[in-house]
Amino acid sequence: MKEKRLVIYPKDIMLITGKSERYCRYLMKKMKAHFNKETHQVITVIEFSKYLGLDAEKVNEIII
Repeated sequence: MKEKRLVIYPKDIMLITGKSERYCRYLMKKMKAHFNKETHQVITVIEFSKYLGLDAEKVNEIII
């Protein structure tokens, strides 16, 4: 059984959305502002899923 990851990275968002790395970094910046996070804090898979309205389990399946 593969472990689920807690943190999502721009490369993962590229895989899910099909967008460029630059756009995915911009999207992560928008998510940090939305969730009131500081620059050193990370975005979780659950936060990413909530922000885009996706199912967290499906996102985990794709990135693993």
